[in-house]
Amino acid sequence: MKVTVVGAGAVGASCAEYIAIKDFASEVVLVDIKEGYAEGKAMDLMQTATLNGFDTKITGSTSDYTKTANSDIAVITSGIPRKPGMTREELIGINAGIVKDVAGKIIEHSPNVILIVVSNPMDTMTYLAHKELGLPKNRIIGMGGALDSARFKYRLSEALACPASDIEGMVIGGHSDTGMVPLTSLATRNSVRVTEFISDERLQQVSEDTKVGGATLTKLLGTSAWYAPGAAVSSLVQSIACDQKKMFPCSTYLEGEYGLNDLCIGVPVILGKDGIEKIVELNLTDAEKNKLQESAKAVKKTNALLE
Repeated sequence: MKVTVVGAGAVGASCAEYIAIKDFASEVVLVDIKEGYAEGKAMDLMQTATLNGFDTKITGSTSDYTKTANSDIAVITSGIPRKPGMTREELIGINAGIVKDVAGKIIEHSPNVILIVVSNPMDTMTYLAHKELGLPKNRIIGMGGALDSARFKYRLSEALACPASDIEGMVIGGHSDTGMVPLTSLATRNSVRVTEFISDERLQQVSEDTKVGGATLTKLLGTSAWYAPGAAVSSLVQSIACDQKKMFPCSTYLEGEYGLNDLCIGVPVILGKDGIEKIVELNLTDAEKNKLQESAKAVKKTNALLE
């Protein structure tokens, strides 16, 4: 199993590290445009192999996509990160060109690859990949929902003062500060709905904190977060590589599901060896349906900026 990660910055390096530590891939290739940067990150990570107990080979490349040939899965993290005060949508101009170029080079050397898009604005970049590459919809996946759900579960565990491992919860909709739809009606602690434990007001605060999870970290760090995004990507990659058929909310191309068409947005999917193997349609409350429709309108508005 060979995995390529394009972009050796904080997010890309974090992806490579978590994938390697889980030890399910034979090789991870890091690619970056900065001379020697990916090679240096790869060497640094390889020097942790005996300490962290993994056998995955990590190699680096400066813009040489021949080294990515025959990759099974490729992760696109390249592009400029957010700065404090920036929205994900403000990145569209520069990142669209980068994603288009990178995706084309990956496909040239790995025609059967499954793509995972991380670059922001993520739903629009995933849509761009669909329109530019013409790949089957199951082979292009946007990462955002898995990360947003992890942040939702963190905030729920914080509100409930319980271990995060007790919590199940999901965020669908667009990967943006206003487009996320935390499914509070379905969130549980050990199969008991969280509404049994906390007030509606506290649950609403959890939802709002989840939506601005990325912006909160950007303000604190001065740039985009990387540990949780890297962990989210590694979970998606592992489910595909190991045919685990786990359910994650991911940005996927919709053709009538949830009453939506011709856009990529976060909904629950089953991930296995073929990428997205099934789109799961949930029974949402009327309020959640309305929020998802509003989120879709916002995503389509951002998509229009590609034209």
